[in-house]
Amino acid sequence: MSLGETIHEMPITQGSTYEPHWGLQLRPFENVPDPKFYVPSATHEAAMARLLYGIHTRKGIVMLTGEIGSGKTLLSRAVILKLPRSRYEIGLLSNPTIPGNEFLSEILFQLGLEPGGTRGEQLRRLNDQLLANYHRDIDTVVVVDEAQAIEHERLFEELRLLSNFQLNDRFLMTLVLVGQPELRDRIAHIPQLAQRVAIHHHIDRFDRAETKAYITARLTAAGCAQPLFSSGAISSIFQRTGGVCRLINSLCDLCLYFGSVAEVRQIRRALVERVAGNMLCRHDSSSAGVFP
Repeated sequence: MSLGETIHEMPITQGSTYEPHWGLQLRPFENVPDPKFYVPSATHEAAMARLLYGIHTRKGIVMLTGEIGSGKTLLSRAVILKLPRSRYEIGLLSNPTIPGNEFLSEILFQLGLEPGGTRGEQLRRLNDQLLANYHRDIDTVVVVDEAQAIEHERLFEELRLLSNFQLNDRFLMTLVLVGQPELRDRIAHIPQLAQRVAIHHHIDRFDRAETKAYITARLTAAGCAQPLFSSGAISSIFQRTGGVCRLINSLCDLCLYFGSVAEVRQIRRALVERVAGNMLCRHDSSSAGVFP
């Protein structure tokens, strides 16, 4: 059976494993926000530095945007791990599509507060907690992931009002808004909120060198320092994915799987192209690749 036939006919089952073949302790390219697979690329380190600066200096509202699959969620989790619990109380909203009347309740819940009661009671409870944290020298941070998915404009007004919790010389809460580029566009149409975003950083796609460094670092984190992907394979991966993290992960994972099936010792360009072609990975100069 040829390699092409192997890729075309071999089913991918849930129990399939390729780690032993490649000498890996873990699967290096899972598309989950596991901070141990955070790769300190120049692109992501610049974003992290700006987010941490905004949080450390209590800028009120900071915003991170990036294309789909650019690693925003993983980066936000890595930022959270940089904040010592002795100095920060952190709430994380990973699904902001909740109904508008439950939005404030969810923030209270994520901060460990009782979410029930009237809106006035909820706001007083939050204010008391923020002041208590201030007196204990603890900063309060609320991260809203996938913020572009907020359905109602009035919830953006809710976020603006939360930035009103402040003393004469400092904000009592830092809001970190993370989302796709349309988040930037939506906020731009709300001047009262846009003017309060003190820091905004946009994550760009990786270039070829960053793609190589990303693949190498994830393999190392999974317990393998060997060059499992040839130079030609990495070039092909970059061309097929456009430097988008999530697509890099998907393509590399499939290459390792089918490479183990074919019992090869290194992933080369030909295998990448066959895998990408069979999995309908497409990329052109104006858009990122697409996996089904």
